[in-house]
Formats: sequence, C-alpha cells, structure tokens
Amino acid sequence: MNEFESVPIEQLTEQVTILDVREQYEWDEGHIAGAVHLPLDELPLRFEELDPDEDLYVICRTGGRSFRAVQWLIAQGYSAFNVAGGMGAWQDAEKPMVSENGQPPQVR
Repeated sequence: MNEFESVPIEQLTEQVTILDVREQYEWDEGHIAGAVHLPLDELPLRFEELDPDEDLYVICRTGGRSFRAVQWLIAQGYSAFNVAGGMGAWQDAEKPMVSENGQPPQVR
C-alpha cells in the first residue's frame, strides 16, 4: 500500500500549492503559472522555504521525481501529494502553461 496519495491533474484547482521539482531548464521551457519551483536535488537544502501548513501537490515530468519528493516531504512532516502523470499529462490535457525562455511553453 502506498503511504501517500496520487492526485489526477483534473482534481487540481487554482487554490492549491503546486511544487515543481524539475530541473531549471525544464522549468524554463514550460511550467504551471504560480507553481513553486524547487528542483529535487535542492529539496533537502531548501524545504524549509515551503509552508508546512499547506498541502503540497508535487509535479515533475512524468511522476518519478515527484514520487520521491512526496515520500521525502511526508517523512519531514509535510502534507504532500503526487500529481499523477506529471507535466506530460498537464500538457496532454492542454492545461495552461508559461515559459521563461521566450518560446511557446512545452514539456519535453
């Protein structure tokens, strides 16, 4: 049994806190507006920047990194949920994205 829950992108609302744990270049190419960016390898050093009283919906490209991030965050006492399908599912569902590189947003 999983010790955490996966949430489909259809259940995310604008009010939730989305934590994107992808690398900087992935973030620059396309991300969810308003998401918090904290690459997975920086999480142990910077997790205290996150609000421990908020539910965190963690996303990466396909779900592997966010799975590990959720496990780690829960062990630290945070409330975290894995976003099923990641940014690939977000893009496939044609949900809105923004980019930081001047190009149309995309997920690769």
